[in-house]
Amino acid sequence: MKTCWEEAGWEQLAPDVARRRLPDWDCTVGVVVGATDVLVVDTGSSLREGAALRAEITRLTGRRPTRIALTHPHFDHVLGTAAFAGCAVYGATGLEGVLRRDRDALREDAVRHGVAPDAAAEAVDHLVPPHHAVSGEVTLDLGGRSVLLANVGPGHTAHDLAVLVPGGPEVVFCGDLVEESGTPQAGPDAIPAHWPAALDRLIALGGEDARYVPGHGSVVDAAFVRDQRDELAARFGVSR
Repeated sequence: MKTCWEEAGWEQLAPDVARRRLPDWDCTVGVVVGATDVLVVDTGSSLREGAALRAEITRLTGRRPTRIALTHPHFDHVLGTAAFAGCAVYGATGLEGVLRRDRDALREDAVRHGVAPDAAAEAVDHLVPPHHAVSGEVTLDLGGRSVLLANVGPGHTAHDLAVLVPGGPEVVFCGDLVEESGTPQAGPDAIPAHWPAALDRLIALGGEDARYVPGHGSVVDAAFVRDQRDELAARFGVSR
């Protein structure tokens, strides 16, 4: 029998932990539900997409989201944030500066990848930088459920945040440090020399039995993350 999440098109990863694969870029948005708080991991590529996510999460949980974790500063993961008014926003140290300083580049990147110019401009104009910077690890109490935010980068960008949800099984939201649907994308803001080490930190964080949720693509295991680490090390000539 399908859960309410699965009936709505979400993938249930563990009790009260789910994710949706958004259209267009197959981008992951996650949700973790506690007794008092609802955490959303990434917010989509536009205010319209963010608003639809917020409405659906509210309907499925019976409560409005209260916290957001942004895994990195790319348009398809952050431009829906302003639709989640009133939420406390968390990101890796330095993410706030990037989102304030590089708004034009963020808008241009969104338009280049197919976001309508008006929608991209509106989302960037209302963009919400993190209220809370994570320099190492921060534990959030969602009410009977603790979630660990870990600054595991740099790698895919200089500001990569992972989200560990303890339980059975443990779930790790990886952002774009891990991609299953294609070769990991290394743009001009990637730090290739440090990316394999960031994946080592991810594996140490989640362990061998965790479910690793990539920024794009299907859920993978530790062996996949380890293989991708080795491929990236070879691709960028990083000695391990």
